[in-house]
Amino acid sequence: MDLSTLQRLALDVAQARSLDSLLGRMVTGLAGAPGAALVRCWLKGPGDLCDECALADVCPDRTRCLHLVASKGKSVDGTRWDRLNGDFRRFPLGVRKVGRVGASGQPILLRLQEGEEHWAVRPEWARTEGIRTFAGQPLVFRGEVLGVLAVFCRDDVSDEAFGWLRTFADQAAVAIANARAFEEVEELRARLELERDYLRDEVEARRSFGGIVGESPAIRHVLRQVEQVAVSDATVLISGETGTGKELVASAIHELSPRSEQPLVRVNCASIPSELFESEFFGHAKGAFTGAAGDRAGRFQVADGGTLFLDEVGEIPPGLQGKLLRALQEGQFSRVGEDSVREVDVRVVAATNRDLAAEVEAGRFREDLYYRLSVFPIVVPPLRERRGDVPLLAAHFLRKITTARNLPGLVLRKRDVEALSAYDWPGNVRELHNVIERAVILSSRDRLHIDLADHRPPGRGAGAAAGAGPTTPDRGWLTEGERLNFMRRHIQAALEASGGKVSGAGGAAERLGIRPSTLSSRMKSLGMR
Repeated sequence: MDLSTLQRLALDVAQARSLDSLLGRMVTGLAGAPGAALVRCWLKGPGDLCDECALADVCPDRTRCLHLVASKGKSVDGTRWDRLNGDFRRFPLGVRKVGRVGASGQPILLRLQEGEEHWAVRPEWARTEGIRTFAGQPLVFRGEVLGVLAVFCRDDVSDEAFGWLRTFADQAAVAIANARAFEEVEELRARLELERDYLRDEVEARRSFGGIVGESPAIRHVLRQVEQVAVSDATVLISGETGTGKELVASAIHELSPRSEQPLVRVNCASIPSELFESEFFGHAKGAFTGAAGDRAGRFQVADGGTLFLDEVGEIPPGLQGKLLRALQEGQFSRVGEDSVREVDVRVVAATNRDLAAEVEAGRFREDLYYRLSVFPIVVPPLRERRGDVPLLAAHFLRKITTARNLPGLVLRKRDVEALSAYDWPGNVRELHNVIERAVILSSRDRLHIDLADHRPPGRGAGAAAGAGPTTPDRGWLTEGERLNFMRRHIQAALEASGGKVSGAGGAAERLGIRPSTLSSRMKSLGMR
C-alpha cells in the first residue's frame, strides 16, 4: 500500500459520479494491493434487518447500524469475497473492531502474531487465510462518521502506510458525500420530471371535464362530504359507476386539503401491467430487472407530502395488495431490488366502479385493505339519479368545447335539453361530454346536431332516449353482420373523439366505459387497427 498507488486510486475514486461506481473502484483498487486479502466498506444506515441479523444479540441500538455496501477480495483457494449478503452485511455500532471504528470515529490498526486470531469474529477464518493485519479507518466528512473502511492483510502494514490509508479514507469520504449529493440531485430531477408529467395529466384532465357542476340534492350531498373529509388525512374510497366523475371528487378533496400545494399523483391501476405494479407504485433500483437501466422513483415517492389517487383500485393484483396495505399503514416501502426502507407521508384517495365488499366476499380483494381504504366512503351518484343537473352539465360542456374550437353561436335548444334529460345515460357524465363533443363536430352553422342513437351501446332498447329512434331495423333484431358493424361504428367514433388514443385519461376505452384490454381484444376481433 504505497503512497503513489493510493494517490492514483484517490483520483480515480474522486471522478466517480455514482455511489455504486465509487465504492466498487475503491475496494477493487485496495484489494489489488500486495498482501491485501479482503477489503470491505460499511456505511451508516437505519436498522432494517434486525430480525435476521447475525449480530442482533449483541446490538446495543437497533435504530442505526453499519450497512455493508462494497466487498472485494479472494481466498487462498481462489474463492471470491464479493457478495454483500453474508452474515456481516450489517454491523452494530460499537461492537467489535468495525463497530468501534464506526461509533468512535477513531482508526484501529492490529498486527497479530500466529495464535492470536481470537481478535477475529471467526478465528478459524483468520488462521486459514493467514490474516496478520487489520486496518480499520473511519470515513469522516465534516465531522460526521459516514462509515468504515476495513482492510484485512496477509502482510504487515507499516505505520507510514496506515497514515497514507488515513489520508485516502478522508478523500474517499469526500467523494462519497459528493456522489450522494449527485444522486440526490439526479433523483430530485427525475422526481420533478415525473411530477411535471403527472401535473400535465392533471391539467389535461381538468381541461376535459372542468370542475364539479351540479345543483341537485345528490351532488350537494357529495360536496358536503368532500368538505368534511378534505381537512383531515383520512383515506377516502370513492365509489360509483364508470363516468360519474370520481376523479373530480378526488381532485376536489386534494384542492381543499392542507396538502393542496403538494402534488396530486394519479394512478390508473387498470392500465398498469401486473408485472410492473410494484415498480410503478414503489420504484426500482438500477439493475433490479431487465430494462432497469437506472433508479426510478415510484408513485408513492413522487406523492410524498401530497395525495395519491388510486383510480380503479379494485384492479390491483392480490399479490400486491399486502404491500400496498403495509405502505398505507406504516408509511414505509422498499424499492424493487433494494433492501433499504423508505418513509413517505402520503394521503391516499381511492376510487372504484366495483362492489369491493362483494370482491372481498369472493376472495378477490383483501378484507383488511378494504377497511383501510374505506375509512371515509363517498358514493358518487349516476347521472340518471341527478337528471336536474343534465342541462347545467350540457351547457357547461358546450361552452368549454365551443370556446376551445372557436365556434361561437352554438346553443342548446329546448328539444335538445328535453331529449338529453330523458336519456338514461349509461355512460354517465363522461358519455354526456362525448355526446356534446360529437354534436359540435357534426354541427352545421349555428345548428347543434344531437343524435343520441349513435351513442347508445349495443343491446340497449329504443326507449332509452326520448325521440332518439330505434337502433335496430324495423324487424326488431340484428344479424350478426349488423351487430359487428354496429360495434365497429361505436369504437371508431370513440377513437376519433380521443384522437386515436386507446387507453389512459380521455382514451377510447375510458369513453366507452370498458377496460383497455377489452377494447383491444374487440378491435382485434373486428380487424381494426
